[in-house]
Amino acid sequence: MREAGISTKKVEPKKQSGSELALAYLTSWSENPEEWKFQKTRQTWLLLHMYDKEKVPDKYFTILLDYLQGLQGNARDLTVQKAEAFMKEFDDANAEDPDLLEKCERIRQVLQLLS
Repeated sequence: MREAGISTKKVEPKKQSGSELALAYLTSWSENPEEWKFQKTRQTWLLLHMYDKEKVPDKYFTILLDYLQGLQGNARDLTVQKAEAFMKEFDDANAEDPDLLEKCERIRQVLQLLS
């Protein structure tokens, strides 16, 4: 093949980003619950980035709210604590920033759900 000028280099498939993997995990939880498996790293990513509209678009955030209803133990407690801390932080910030307002709305939804 080399003599014919045909490349034998393997083309490796593009690896999915953490965002893509976490959103696929969430979709699997929603659409295929019998095949879904808990993955702490995916849940952690979702909990860290759930207020960022760019990383977790609105259509996934509604699924995430359903997912959060089943959140238990320390993960639930920490999520509530962090959300309350964010709200206090944002109360002192510029309330006219649209990105900040969107984050605050997501935080309110999470707090209402988990409190």
